[in-house]
Amino acid sequence: MSPSPRVASFWLDRYPTDAFSRLDEASDAKFYATARQGPHVDALALRTVQRVVGTLLTEYRPRVLDLMAGTSSHLPADLDTERVVGLGLDEQSMVANGRLSEYRLQDLNQNPELPFADESFDAVLNTLSVGYLTRPFEVFAEAARVLKPGGLMLVVFSDRLFRAKAVKLWRDASGSERKMLVEEYFASTRAFTELHSFVSRGRPRPHDDPYAGFGIPSDSIWAVYSDRRGAPAGRGVRPGILPVPLPGPSREDLERRKREVRYTLRCPYCDEPLIKFELASSPFCEWPNAFMYVCFNNDCPYLVGGWQVMNEQGNPGFSYRLMYNPEQDRCLPVPVPSVAAAREYTVTPRG
Repeated sequence: MSPSPRVASFWLDRYPTDAFSRLDEASDAKFYATARQGPHVDALALRTVQRVVGTLLTEYRPRVLDLMAGTSSHLPADLDTERVVGLGLDEQSMVANGRLSEYRLQDLNQNPELPFADESFDAVLNTLSVGYLTRPFEVFAEAARVLKPGGLMLVVFSDRLFRAKAVKLWRDASGSERKMLVEEYFASTRAFTELHSFVSRGRPRPHDDPYAGFGIPSDSIWAVYSDRRGAPAGRGVRPGILPVPLPGPSREDLERRKREVRYTLRCPYCDEPLIKFELASSPFCEWPNAFMYVCFNNDCPYLVGGWQVMNEQGNPGFSYRLMYNPEQDRCLPVPVPSVAAAREYTVTPRG
């Protein structure tokens, strides 16, 4: 059953006419004729994608469709699959993808109809490529069609992209806005259950990465996922995704450090010195004291872990830094919209 053009038109009418235009409207097949087999994100981000896929794909020997496939389907090495089908334009990359049992060459922007029967797959994956879809509502409707009831649809994206081929709406959006856009793609099909999401941001770049030491964090990873409606009775919920662990203090050490902050003025989570800051004046909030102490270590586990916590609380795109109030002798979070904007957003330096 093909998706209804009327449904796709309804959702398209919500956006400007050039929303899905691209800087380079030349043939996608020609663009991908040049080998692009190198990783598009850093090693930690790749491990995070694999962790997301491995956590959520709980079916026994699943049948998997990898949409817009490349050199990796990000499946854990120990995951036993019955069938993994890649569909995309980059034949060289799909040939190099050792997890594919078969592949199909197809430009989804030219023809969004998938060449598979209804309810053929346990999971449909789209990793690091959703921003290039010019006909996303039709593609998502097709993905829902080929999924079994209860099957997983997982979309993963990062901040990295080929700008020439990304659609305007995607290029102009922030990470949290892209998350909401993908959620609209899901919602347009009316075929999925409750949507879930995951974000990994601000994590330290691997030591052997070419950009390590430049203050550039690991590439952000966002995931939006849901099950197709109609899962068999008794089917359990999919497990929550845990980020790749970061070094940090034990619970006992953390509590001890919190009690000692008054004397050490060091962050209890990363043990870096807290910086004294004069509070910015604001008509919305008044503090009894003139200054606080804030942790500005961008690798602090408190900051790094906060992106997903805030995402789960309905505040995607935000995390928090640790702030110590010397008047009350307590640590508290200060919301921040990004690592780069943190200093300007929270407090003003003294002198």
